[in-house]
Amino acid sequence: MTSPLSTFSFPTEIVFGVGAVAELAPRLEKMKCKRPLVVTDGGLLKTSSFEMLKQALGDPNGKIHWKLFSDVEPNPMENNVIEAANAYKKGECDLVIAFGGGSALDVGKAVRLLVKRPTLKLKSFDYHEDWSGLAPCICIPTTAGTGSEVGRSSVITLVESHRKTVIFHPALLAKLVILDPKLTRDLPPKLTAATGMDALTHCIESFTSPTFHPMCDGIALEGIHLIVDALPHAFKNGKDLKARGNMLIAASMGAIAFQKDLGATHSLAHPLSTICGLHHGLANAICLPHVMEFNSKHRPGLYHRVGLACGLDVQQLTGAKADRKTIDFIKKLLAYLGIKGGLKTHGVKENQLEALTEQAFADGCHRTNPVPVTPEDLKHLYEVAL
Repeated sequence: MTSPLSTFSFPTEIVFGVGAVAELAPRLEKMKCKRPLVVTDGGLLKTSSFEMLKQALGDPNGKIHWKLFSDVEPNPMENNVIEAANAYKKGECDLVIAFGGGSALDVGKAVRLLVKRPTLKLKSFDYHEDWSGLAPCICIPTTAGTGSEVGRSSVITLVESHRKTVIFHPALLAKLVILDPKLTRDLPPKLTAATGMDALTHCIESFTSPTFHPMCDGIALEGIHLIVDALPHAFKNGKDLKARGNMLIAASMGAIAFQKDLGATHSLAHPLSTICGLHHGLANAICLPHVMEFNSKHRPGLYHRVGLACGLDVQQLTGAKADRKTIDFIKKLLAYLGIKGGLKTHGVKENQLEALTEQAFADGCHRTNPVPVTPEDLKHLYEVAL
């Protein structure tokens, strides 16, 4: 136990099931909201998922006068939040519907800070200020990865430093989350794999974090169990609604679990997005086995229960052998999902390692890695992953 006091909280209301998006209109009516701003990215506008959202909301000039902001970038920038806040005010909106992957969800949650305080600079966000009374938010994910829909944080890249910042506050929690497997049916296999591995990384890193939170530990282990079963099916057959549904639930579980904290994989992955433009889930997937190797070398047996959650026969194995079998399983899963190792394969250059290392060490996630890391350790992990 790292502290004499711990705080446990799982307050988000979730509506889950095939066709759950149809609950949107009656829920808006119950919340007495008539002018929501839909925050999403432009790539979703021509998808069947967005058509289902439009059907649920009805004509923009009808009973629900909804507005649209669709300029969210894949790794959202501070300007996306500013522009969305301007759209909210211009449309005289009364609620945010964050619709899409983690980027859209993060912008949708964060925009309410600027609606409340237009002069706020995200780099100067102060957790201790009064952030009560934020505009309500409904999160509807169309990917099963970040779990941002149930998170109390937003990851935004600042304009000045070009570095990701994590804005954290319980007030950022969504008022309602809608998980509808039908909204993820058309997610391509490549993105299904990357977002799924993001969720798996959340579960593994949160479970192995030394922070005391046994409730999150249980959620993380069940999330691992669900993912290793469902992800191969969702990857192979995107129309498999049972697999899609289990992935949505598991992604939310991963995000609930990582209120406990994360580890070095995420510290490595964040700069790979800001500096090299890698998809966050892909960056996690490539780095995860290398971090597991590093951790298990210093803490044999760390991944024994992770192996059990993966359904592996490791009960009678020694710590090091259980770790080996678990790490090999993760590598085989990555191969099945078509995720090629080697950062060079994905455009990362050796001359970027110094900048990557600097940002990785400045990232707070590694502080709750089960094994303390130095800048040299992080650079070595980039080198072996290259």
